[in-house]
Amino acid sequence: MLRRNRTLRASAGLTALAAVSALTLTACGAGAQGGSGGGTKVGLITKTDTNPFFVKMKEGAERAAKENGVELVSAAGKFDGDNAGQVTAIENMVNSGVKGILITPNDSKAIVPALEKARAKGVLVIALDSPTQPQDATDALFATDNVKAGELIGRYAKAAMAGRQAKIATLDLAPGVAVGAQRHQGFLKGFGIAEGDPSVVCMQDTGGDQAKGQTAMENCLQKAPDVNVVYTINEPAALGAHTALKAKGLDKKVLVVSVDGGCTGTKAVKEGKIAATSQQYPLQMASRGVKAVADFAKGGTKASGYTDTGVTLITDAAQPGVEAEDTAYGLEKCWG
Repeated sequence: MLRRNRTLRASAGLTALAAVSALTLTACGAGAQGGSGGGTKVGLITKTDTNPFFVKMKEGAERAAKENGVELVSAAGKFDGDNAGQVTAIENMVNSGVKGILITPNDSKAIVPALEKARAKGVLVIALDSPTQPQDATDALFATDNVKAGELIGRYAKAAMAGRQAKIATLDLAPGVAVGAQRHQGFLKGFGIAEGDPSVVCMQDTGGDQAKGQTAMENCLQKAPDVNVVYTINEPAALGAHTALKAKGLDKKVLVVSVDGGCTGTKAVKEGKIAATSQQYPLQMASRGVKAVADFAKGGTKASGYTDTGVTLITDAAQPGVEAEDTAYGLEKCWG
C-alpha cells in the first residue's frame, strides 16, 4: 500500500506550512459524506487524496458511512510523508467531535503522539493499510498482511528463476514507513534469503512514485547491469522500472514483481510488464473501519487487534507450488 519521501529541511519550511494549511482546510471543509448519522462523526485521514489506492479507500468509507448511518469527515496529506498535515487533521477532527478516526499514517512513528492525545479524549483510533510503530498506538488495525504480500511475490520470483543465479534489485519505499519495510522483509523471506545477502545487488528508495522508480532502476542498471530480478514496493514503481528496462532492451529479460493490485498494475501484469503482483483490497479496509466506529458509537464495543483484509497473488504465468489467480480474477477485484 504505500507508498514515500520525507525530506525535511529548513529551506522547505514555507512549502510545508502551505501544505499543512491546505490540509487543514480540507479536513475542516469536508462535508457530510454519509447519512444523517445521529450526530456520529467518523474521520478518515489518508496519506494523499490522489493515489488511486486511497481514492478507492475513501469510496469504501463513503459507502460504509451511508450504510451505517454516520457522517464521514475526510482529510488527506498534501504529499506522501506529510506527517505535520496529518497531525493537524487529527486535531481538527477531535475538536469537531468525531467518535473515531481511521488513518493511513504517513510516518508510523512520528504520528503516535497525536494519536495518543486523540485516544486520551475517548476517540477510537484505527489504522488502515499501514500500522503505527508501535502497533498498539492505535486501538485496531485493518490492513493487508504486508509481510505475506511480499512473501508471495518473493516465493513466485524464486520459483520463476528455476535455479538460476539471481541478481536482485529492490526498489523500496522510504525510511521510517512500516509498510515498505514489511513488504521488503516479506520478499526476502519468500525468496529464501536474509538482509545483506550478496544476491541483492542494488537497493533504491522510490517513494512509490513512477518517475522515481524509473530513476532508481536506471541507477541500479548502472551499478549492476546484470540485474535479472526486480522487487518493487508498488506498481507505479514497477512501471517506472519497466520503462528503464525497456530503454535498455531488457524488459523481456528481467523479472519484475510488485504489490498492490490496482487496475493499472493488474493490466500491466496482463501485458507482461510485471510478472506478478500481490493484490490488496483498500475498500475492505475502509468499510470495516467505518463499521467498527459505528458499532463503538452504538454500543461502546471497541475494535481491537489486527484484522487481515486479504491478499492474492495475481499472475498469468503461474509457478509450481505458488498459489495464484490469473489477471481475469485480478481485473474483477482491482481498484483505481
